Formats: sequence, C-alpha cells, structure tokens
Amino acid sequence: MKAWLRHAFGCDSAEPLEPTDPQRRVVDKLCGWLVRRQMTTPVLVALESCRGLNFVGSQAMHFFRPLVTSLYDADEYHQFAMFLEQRGSIDYLCQQLEIWKETSDDDA
Repeated sequence: MKAWLRHAFGCDSAEPLEPTDPQRRVVDKLCGWLVRRQMTTPVLVALESCRGLNFVGSQAMHFFRPLVTSLYDADEYHQFAMFLEQRGSIDYLCQQLEIWKETSDDDA
C-alpha cells in the first residue's frame, strides 16, 4: 500500500520533451500550416494562456476522435492527442512555432 501511495500523485519528469518521429512530423506540419497563415502570434498567446490544460485538451481530442477522423487523418490526429498528453508538449510546440516563424522571416 505504501508503494502505491508514494507514486499515486506522481508527475512526469521535468526533463525536456522528446517527441516520437510521428509526433514530430505532425507538429512540424501544424507549425508550417500556422506560419503560412501568419497565425503564429495568436496561437502562441493562446498556448501560453492555456499551458496547464494540455492534458484536458488531449482527452477532449480523444473524445471527439470518431467525429473528427471522418474529416482528417486518423493517425495524425491520434499522434497529436498523444503528444498533448505529455508534460512538456506546450513548451515544445511553442519552441517549434518560434523556429518555424524565424525561418519563414529569413526566407522573406
């Protein structure tokens, strides 16, 4: 009982997130889409303001999966929901958005 209770409220480690290759591809695709539409700043503000709700958002994505996957790729949707379940996902997403924005500014 003590062993279970010791880890009952444990959190993931505070180490930087290292997403899997499929998750990285989905995040890169999303970042590219957002940068092309010049939505980087509003998305960064929204992500920073909702930083603690990434797990709740991922669970909502799992709930709506049957409806949404009729319109979008089911595997990419699932990979993004799994990515959001991880603790450092918002930090990683914000960093990637900033990198994509900087590279698009350099190209312009």
